Amino acid sequence: MHGHDSSAVSAEVYLATPFAFALLAYAIGVGLQRHRGRPWPWWRSALWVAGIASAASGFVGPLAAASHGDFVAHTWAHLLVGMVAPVLLVLAAPVTLALRSLPLVPARRLSRMLRSIPARILTTPAVAAVLNVGGLWVLYTTPLFEAMQRSAWVHLFVMAHLLLAGYLFTVSLIPVDPAPHRAGYPMRAAVLVLALAAHGILTKVIYADPPMGVPVADAEAGAMLMFTAGDLVDAVIVAVLCAQWYREAGRALRRSAAPRPA
Repeated sequence: MHGHDSSAVSAEVYLATPFAFALLAYAIGVGLQRHRGRPWPWWRSALWVAGIASAASGFVGPLAAASHGDFVAHTWAHLLVGMVAPVLLVLAAPVTLALRSLPLVPARRLSRMLRSIPARILTTPAVAAVLNVGGLWVLYTTPLFEAMQRSAWVHLFVMAHLLLAGYLFTVSLIPVDPAPHRAGYPMRAAVLVLALAAHGILTKVIYADPPMGVPVADAEAGAMLMFTAGDLVDAVIVAVLCAQWYREAGRALRRSAAPRPA
């Protein structure tokens, strides 16, 4: 029993390490900006901490443990890792902080990586939407969900996919950092509408036809939670997208109205 507890604690320490490193790296970047006389906005730091905490909750801690056998707990983990955390992390502008804080050579390498073909493809709204929403359909309509409940490794892989796919999807729609390929606002809006529709339909499918091994009552409660709480996160994305679109339209209008040199 003691050995089992020790191994569980060791696993949690390993799983928590990447999140602790992310917090430390961001804090170092903030400290460097302050030292150079360019204070980093405190609210972006708060968003980063909240985003890392949301993401970590699906990997370590009581919620992660409960999500293995409780579909409602799993739904909470899914929402925090795949929806809440990506929005918070994107709005924290970690790439901008990295580009400002890194030495010249690593900053140039990061900039080249952002302009690479794989980065351009992965941050295209349509591709990111397929990875994100399409991955959810695969998870809940195939035996993958049952496998996730049986295997800690499959569970880890699925949660990591939720986080990364959610981040790419959010970056493709409401980029704050320098982005390799920013699609036009009409395209982003169209992809967002289609993704919201696909996510809404999926919640109804889960409600009517629970994933393998999930009791009907749990599936209904989880589907309702996914629908309502997911809509709240989606509303934030819509609001940020509209604000960015409005700001860009205002800048374009001012440029067109500016007097041209003779």
